[in-house]
Amino acid sequence: MARKAKGSAINGRTIRHAEYKTSLIIRKRIEEIFGWVKTVGGLKKAGFTGLSKVNTQTIITFAAYNLTRRATIFGWRWSAA
Repeated sequence: MARKAKGSAINGRTIRHAEYKTSLIIRKRIEEIFGWVKTVGGLKKAGFTGLSKVNTQTIITFAAYNLTRRATIFGWRWSAA
């Protein structure tokens, strides 16, 4: 018995617009930030107890991401080689 190929749940009228493609690009950019924060920044699981401590950890992690991003953009990173 042959299996049917599953298609997308989004119809062709949505996919054909330029705004949809732009939305996907922006969504990917945002998901990359949160992926970095979870894996590298250590916010997959909060390391502290208490709202103020977790809030501080979050702010510091996002500040570190911003510094890392700026270092990449402006070429401030040291060579790993």
